[in-house]
Amino acid sequence: MGILDLIGNTPLVEVTRLDTGRARLFLKLEHQNPGGSIKDRIALAMVAAAEKENRLQPGGLIVEATAGNTGLALALVAVQKGYRLLIVVPDKMSQEKIFHLRAMGAEVVMTRSDVTKGHPEYYQDRAAAIARDTPGAFYVNQFANPANPRAHEESTGPEIWAQMEHAVDAVVAGVGTGGTITGLSRFFARASPQTEMVLADPAGSILADYVNTGKPRKEAGSWLVEGIGEDFIPPVCDLSRVKKAYSIPDAEAFAVCRELLLREGILAGTSSGTLIAAALRHCREQSPAKRVVSLVCDSGNKYLSKVYNDYWMLEQGFIKRESYGDLRDLISRRHKEHAVATVDADETVTAAYQRMKLYDVSQVPVLKEGRIVGIITEEDILLEVYGNPEHFGEPVREAMESNLVTLSPGEPVERLREIFERGMVAIVMDGDEFLGLITRMDLLNWLRRRGA
Repeated sequence: MGILDLIGNTPLVEVTRLDTGRARLFLKLEHQNPGGSIKDRIALAMVAAAEKENRLQPGGLIVEATAGNTGLALALVAVQKGYRLLIVVPDKMSQEKIFHLRAMGAEVVMTRSDVTKGHPEYYQDRAAAIARDTPGAFYVNQFANPANPRAHEESTGPEIWAQMEHAVDAVVAGVGTGGTITGLSRFFARASPQTEMVLADPAGSILADYVNTGKPRKEAGSWLVEGIGEDFIPPVCDLSRVKKAYSIPDAEAFAVCRELLLREGILAGTSSGTLIAAALRHCREQSPAKRVVSLVCDSGNKYLSKVYNDYWMLEQGFIKRESYGDLRDLISRRHKEHAVATVDADETVTAAYQRMKLYDVSQVPVLKEGRIVGIITEEDILLEVYGNPEHFGEPVREAMESNLVTLSPGEPVERLREIFERGMVAIVMDGDEFLGLITRMDLLNWLRRRGA
């Protein structure tokens, strides 16, 4: 048995610790596929179809536009079958996905996420152009590839039907390409016509309006959930059997992701948060007890730097915390919450350098017996060791800047600009108590939240 033989036949579990009202909610754990997502199914099916149709030659180049998971699935299939792979991804994709793709040997082309279909930098148009200009390349085009929905019609649907013992009242799915909801709709139209098909859509996507009103939104908004939601109706997407749709804001989807992990022990990706949020809404609206199925499309391990990162969630405004109405509200990492990376004055310059790398910061406060006595920046380290690499072993106190400019919490925000223009770091103190640093990015995030 090879790795590709493990695709499909994923487990299905019941949600028992979230509020589902009178209904019962079951989740198909598609992140248990070997490539980590539901897209393993369609990647294998689309490559197999291309081989059967002689559209893909041995050792040839596969090109695709993807939000990440189809790319990872294609990388898994390509390496097993001996093909080269080029993936075009929009620049809002998580770094984990990008690193994963490159580690699997795929060539990754980043393009803009702020443009729509028809723009040459739109990720699908860019992939199509690359394939068109590369002799012998096979453009997968999951958005219009009939093997995409067929994979779900022939595998995902029958598996759910069997695992649910032929009793399914509703299925909640999203649309990235539309393959999942189209394939499941076609299967259940035959096996169980009374099963409702329900769309989960990120707020900002045009598809929920299309289902609920018959007309898509004129203009798409923006959303942070990855992999689902569209600004057009993909050619492969058939929503004719979908009679109900829920528009789920990012905040709700991310909150459900975190609650699902905390309560059910399931580490799910952000699109799964949208699906399960919609499924929970649907469950709670049912008066007779019903059996509802949704999907965990991929694993949350690809989103640890985003939805499962408290600081990212705070910066985006998705986690609320105590507000003071002063400069303390601008500090993203508060010292009293043990969130600030610090270094002791007697530690080495190497220790300071390593701490900056570990926490991805450009400066760290220097403490002595719990009190701030200085700050050390990348520039300070560079000046200390340039020409004298042995100074990496010197104590931090030899390289730090001790002429500190501190602010009290009640000072005006305008003081920050003065400090930043002088190339200094804003250190906030309440008397002798160190509260934290305010960086340029903290100020930008605060201004953006005010604008929103």
